[in-house]
Parts: sequence; C-alpha cells; structure tokens
Amino acid sequence: MKSDVIKIDNSGNGFEEAIAQATLSAAFRSLSPKDTLHLRLCAEEMLCLARSVTGEMSASFWVESTGRQFSLHMTTQTVLDREKREQLLSSATSQKNEAAKTFLGKLRNAFEEAMCSEPDYSYIPDEAMSDLANHTIESTEWDKYEQSVLQKVSDNVKISISGSTVDMTVEKRFA
Repeated sequence: MKSDVIKIDNSGNGFEEAIAQATLSAAFRSLSPKDTLHLRLCAEEMLCLARSVTGEMSASFWVESTGRQFSLHMTTQTVLDREKREQLLSSATSQKNEAAKTFLGKLRNAFEEAMCSEPDYSYIPDEAMSDLANHTIESTEWDKYEQSVLQKVSDNVKISISGSTVDMTVEKRFA
C-alpha cells in the first residue's frame, strides 16, 4: 500500500498531514497503539532531521507498507554544501550515499563531492562583531538529536543524494 503524497514546506505546511498519513497507514495495517506511536515518531524525526540539516525545504512525503513492514519516504530538492552533505550521510545506517552503488553512481558521487562548496561562515560582518564583544552568540551547530532518535527507533535509514535531489527512506518492521 502507498499512502497519499504530502507536500511539506519550510513554514510547516503539510507537516501535520504527513504525520496523519503515517497514523492512517498504521491503522490500515492494524498496528497497536504503541507501534503506531513508534511509526509517528519515525515520521516526525525524519522530517525534523531533513529540515534541520537542509534548512530550506520543499519536500514530498509518503508511506509504503507491506504487511507489518513500513517505509517512510521523503524527497526534496536542496543545495548542499560539503558540511550538510556529510551531516545527511552520517544519518544513514550505512553512512554511505545509496545513489553511489553502481560504477556511474560512484563516479557521479565523486564529482559531486569534489564540487561541493565549503560552508560559508562569514555572514557576520567584522564591524558588527565589535558590537557583540560582551554578548554570547548561540552556536548554530547541529546537535544531532533527530539523528540519534531516528537511528534508535528505526531499523534502517537510507540517504540517496544525486545532484540537488535528496531521497531519505526510513524502514521499520513491526513484529
């Protein structure tokens, strides 16, 4: 069974509908309340992870299930610098790009990695820094919370990066 495809954006539009699709898919397969909660958690953390790492997001989300095996899918178009790319791939169970399995896929992946830009941290002008001398600046570093929760509650996380397209699949099997 494949659920409806839900469009999600940065403003949070579609987020609740995506979670509702996960819940409906669980109900369709007669999952227990506890298992339904686990599937919802997988969906929530998957979407939050993608938004945390990529920043901007215009994504499609859907659920596929066969028996008690569920696959949550999300695909989005985004511009990734080297750091964001590494963060996404570190979220995968295999820590590898699933799109780089064939010879041509590996070749394309190598070119994309080589062409990735370095992250730009020069967004605060020097003259503004002097005004901030006695103020604490919050770290903008990603805390990996979503990644750790997702890896704990799911069975497998796959990340496929091809050009500006990121595909994420979270798999969960219920006994």
